[in-house]
Amino acid sequence: MQKESKIYVAGHKGMVGSAIIRKLQKEGYHNLVLKTSKELDLTNQQGVISFFKKEQPEYVFLAAAKVGGIEANNTYRAQFLYENLMIQNNVIHQSYVHNVKKLLFLASSCIYPKLAPQPIKEAYLLTGELEATNEPYAIAKIAGIKLCENYNKQYGCNFISVMPTNLYGPNDNYNLKNAHVLPALLRKFHEAKSNNANTVEVWGTGTPKREFLHVDDLATACFHLMQTYQGNVAVNIGTGSDVSIKELAELIKKITGFKGNIVWNTSKPDGTPRKMLDVGLIHSLGWKHSIDLEAGIEEVYRDKYIK
Repeated sequence: MQKESKIYVAGHKGMVGSAIIRKLQKEGYHNLVLKTSKELDLTNQQGVISFFKKEQPEYVFLAAAKVGGIEANNTYRAQFLYENLMIQNNVIHQSYVHNVKKLLFLASSCIYPKLAPQPIKEAYLLTGELEATNEPYAIAKIAGIKLCENYNKQYGCNFISVMPTNLYGPNDNYNLKNAHVLPALLRKFHEAKSNNANTVEVWGTGTPKREFLHVDDLATACFHLMQTYQGNVAVNIGTGSDVSIKELAELIKKITGFKGNIVWNTSKPDGTPRKMLDVGLIHSLGWKHSIDLEAGIEEVYRDKYIK
């Protein structure tokens, strides 16, 4: 990408898209095409055709998606499948039609089998059953990866895919109905502290282990791969280390200063027992994360609730 290249970031208002914008601007890229979902509905095929015909972007970061936590994924199953398929199909196909030089598609680590060996290598894709609660979302993301792979094979495109682990950072979703675990816990513990509550309820047993990556680290990885990587292997992006949900809850309790007790609601689902990515490939490509989990959560908490 040249500094003057025309770059379209789909989903620029979201956590990932906004982080990519910050990274691009920091690196001196300012010829950015940005449309809110109200200005451009990416599920609308004709609207996306018209947009690409008019704007003719040279590079595309496809960060737009319908996303959520366990409850949202399990409740809005048809929506998660339909809307994500439509967004991907429209943007990826029009990127081919309008000769986009390179596209980066943001997938998700939930595409891997529920009981995949740990840490999860890129080669484990499609080797087992998916986690039931987010299967529709995972299938949509797998379809996006395969679209990129096969447009490369059939049409000679340069479309790459990445698989981030669990993310957190600025512009995260704190709505308890559909937030991911880390922002949901931050909000719960902050409100419990503010209200002088004695307990905080956390779903599940606390035993599942998860890996967490600051979204600014993800943006740096995406920028690096957009500049250097070409291939059909969807690249894992993570830290290569994980914590149990119990450890995460205790860490957030410490950061927020909550003095009460944690109550585990074991009637709620745990989800996948463990999900840590093998990051050997991206390390070999010259990128490693730089933001420590505790320092990253402290920064996010300060920016969101303290200021």
